[in-house]
Amino acid sequence: MLKRVIYSVCIAVIVGVGLFSFYAWQPAFTPIAPPAKDQFTQQTIAQGKKLAAAGYCSTCHTLPGGKLYAGNYQMHTAFGVIYSSNITPDVNTGIGSWSEEAFNRAMRTGVSRDGHHLLPAFPFEHFNKLTDSDIKAIYAYIMTSIPAVEQLKKENGIPFPLNLRFLQAGWKLLFADTSRFSPHQDKSAEWNRGAYLAEGVAHCGACHTPRNALGGELYSKMYQGAAIDGWIAPALTSSSSSPLPWRQIDFYEYLRSGNSPFHGSAAGPMAPVVHHGLAALSDSDITSISVYFADHAGNVTDDPAASDTLQIALKTQHKIPDMRIDEGSRLYTITCSACHYSGDPLIKGRPLLSLGSATHLDDATNLINVILDGVRSDQGISSLVMPGFRNALSDNDIAAIAAYLRQSAGEQPWPNLIKKVGEIRHQPRFEQ
Repeated sequence: MLKRVIYSVCIAVIVGVGLFSFYAWQPAFTPIAPPAKDQFTQQTIAQGKKLAAAGYCSTCHTLPGGKLYAGNYQMHTAFGVIYSSNITPDVNTGIGSWSEEAFNRAMRTGVSRDGHHLLPAFPFEHFNKLTDSDIKAIYAYIMTSIPAVEQLKKENGIPFPLNLRFLQAGWKLLFADTSRFSPHQDKSAEWNRGAYLAEGVAHCGACHTPRNALGGELYSKMYQGAAIDGWIAPALTSSSSSPLPWRQIDFYEYLRSGNSPFHGSAAGPMAPVVHHGLAALSDSDITSISVYFADHAGNVTDDPAASDTLQIALKTQHKIPDMRIDEGSRLYTITCSACHYSGDPLIKGRPLLSLGSATHLDDATNLINVILDGVRSDQGISSLVMPGFRNALSDNDIAAIAAYLRQSAGEQPWPNLIKKVGEIRHQPRFEQ
């Protein structure tokens, strides 16, 4: 009897593996010669350039200081290090031999020209929402306007068995939303345009949506915030911890200029999104995205100037008899207050830190990152900088300032701040 059970189980396993292998297998597309530029209209190529920028293709596929689109950008994940692919039109090491059909399949299903499954660091489930004409435009731009670079891709640091590509078919089956974009009939054309851009090419949910233990987006918690590249991507919904709700104008100002006076500046992974990605989109597209996210945030229209929260933030904060808070107040006064004085919150680039999103998150990561490394001229508002204090302040000093700001904002203390500062100081620094 036992032998019969074991035999049945073995047969079932063999059949299951066979069926899965059949499901996971994808055919290779025949290699082609790179298409000529005259195969596409100038309008198509120009549209592709805009969409490639909005999709951060160069950000993820260019090594800092390296050749454009030649790959090997290092991405640290919970499952190991992943290096981006060379997507220049080089025939040997890039995608020069890819047909438009092969490119379309990769964008929609995450499968390479030769049939192997791409790792989900490539957000195909978002790019799948693009129209065929928009995917064609991106293909046209890359194939005709990006110089071919011969550069081999580095080996990923993904451990066995996660490095087995055919297993990605199972991951996709379980976790990837591969539905096409469908306009919401009860929403305006402007809202739907914003949804198409945010859910598709801009793939905002890839950073701002939390993930499960295997890296799949938790679509039921869409835009409710997540950890990404050593930072926290805040919630973009009504669950945001910001003391002043995000309005449509706040989203627009932030996405267009890199700064919202009532919420803070774009730094870390968000800086290239604003200055190298969304900068390529028109004002009307940014307005559409702002309409879309304002709806997720509750469509608040209240004037912040009339808010009690703002009035409290404008008042001078009273010191409390705690040695750490007192030390934080002293350090803040001599290090930060010359710029972050309690003046007019509409003076861009000098935000009231008691209002900033970073001060109100449940995690101190973003605030510590900014204190350590500042805000460069290519982050936040262009050409306006904040110096970093990585080499000027100790872990104790930075923890004291963070504790003071947290207390001034009326929030509960962050735990283990000194330890947190030390961890962030010594983590890999992600070049953006």
